[in-house]
Amino acid sequence: MTRASAFDAVTVDTLRERGSLKWTLYGDDSLGAFVAEMDFGTAPPVLEALHAAVDAVDFGYLPPRAAAGLAAACAGWQRDHYGWAVDPDRVRPLADVLNGFEIAVRHFSRPGSPVILPTPAYMPFLSLPAALDRTVIEVPMARDNGRHVLDLDAIDAAFAAGGHLLVLCNPHNPLGRVHTAEELTALSEVVARHGGRVFADEIHAPLTYPGHRHIPYASLSPTTAGHTVTATSASKAWNLPGLKCAQLIISNDADAATVERLGPYTFNGAASLGVAANTAAYTAGGPWLAEVVAYLDGNRRALADLLAEHLPEVRWTAPEGTYLAWLDLRPLGLGDHPARVLRERSGIALVDGPDCGAPGLGHARLNFATPRPILRRIVAGIAEAARRGPA
Repeated sequence: MTRASAFDAVTVDTLRERGSLKWTLYGDDSLGAFVAEMDFGTAPPVLEALHAAVDAVDFGYLPPRAAAGLAAACAGWQRDHYGWAVDPDRVRPLADVLNGFEIAVRHFSRPGSPVILPTPAYMPFLSLPAALDRTVIEVPMARDNGRHVLDLDAIDAAFAAGGHLLVLCNPHNPLGRVHTAEELTALSEVVARHGGRVFADEIHAPLTYPGHRHIPYASLSPTTAGHTVTATSASKAWNLPGLKCAQLIISNDADAATVERLGPYTFNGAASLGVAANTAAYTAGGPWLAEVVAYLDGNRRALADLLAEHLPEVRWTAPEGTYLAWLDLRPLGLGDHPARVLRERSGIALVDGPDCGAPGLGHARLNFATPRPILRRIVAGIAEAARRGPA
């Protein structure tokens, strides 16, 4: 049996038995396509590393040798896949990317300054700043020849209005854009002109499709290295979100000195099992990842065909990276919150567009990292719910 057919063979019943949030939150009649995790398990080397850690009863606090192994593995992945020479001593373990975002806001941005956020955006980037006593300046993405692009004039205005830290999600969640070197360089000129900072969320970096290449923002130039802190993880590409491990990459001397002053307890949330899994993913998980990306690319194409067949009114642009599709459902007449309507009518669970910011009205985010037979059921279910008429 090929890996692709093994992915196809995973059933809804199997997924519910696993018990993840995606398949249990909304009950036994729901189809989960909201939270960003895949339905394909993980790489065999990751499972082997986890079994070895369990057999060794390795459940203690994270030792320096494990943190160093993770740092070397992450730096090696960045070097081998993106050409970015990262000093392993400047890779710090974290619980998750949001932990990195909190550190960036608290310690690498001007006190009290608003956070600049291109929207639609990953939902917690909109809600977490308030808990950190910060406001958010939303900058809606622009359109250029059918693609979503950063609105550099609006970002410039947001810096001029007092914003200091820009959140750059690349590959973008939920739009799936993989920004080009030209786009990122143009952005860096705006940031540098205002003395701004960038928090680069690159958690989806390994998940790009043919014709698109991830470029770490901090790797572009000494200028970007000097104003960026980068957060990444193996959690999305190898399906490990529940194991709580990410990495913060520091790319300049001044920030490295700040990190040293902060001390170890600022970076105290990574789980030992998560570190083992991330390390194995970066060092030995490449072949499995290649198969998954090929399968996801097939799902991306299948989704295009399914939407054309069942929901031709729906507007979308196939993502260049990630396994997330941003759907403009306004032609279906389901109101500003279409995901709520679809869940009530059909049990299909998507992310509601307004949760991603003001541009999300009438939109929804669909996770297509699921077996192809289930993807067909999801799209057919949306179409059936839409046939019941306006909300």
